[in-house]
Amino acid sequence: MALTPEQRSLRASIAANVQWSKTADRTAHTAPAREAFLSRFEREVDPEGVLPPQERAKRAESARKAYFQRLAFASSVARSKRRSTEAA
Repeated sequence: MALTPEQRSLRASIAANVQWSKTADRTAHTAPAREAFLSRFEREVDPEGVLPPQERAKRAESARKAYFQRLAFASSVARSKRRSTEAA
């Protein structure tokens, strides 16, 4: 049986809620993913690993902020486009 996109989304949401209902420590459960995500920025700003740890962390924090600002900007542009097409 082929599922619609809405049905697949609902099935995934159910599975996620079942998983979280069985997870005692959410922070510990998601720690490996958070660490992998944040280390991406350290590799981005210091691919050779030559910077002192404090400088690498400072630059990685700036790279992380820029990443989220780019996402916010893209979201803002998309909302503006959507509003302009709805008004037309």
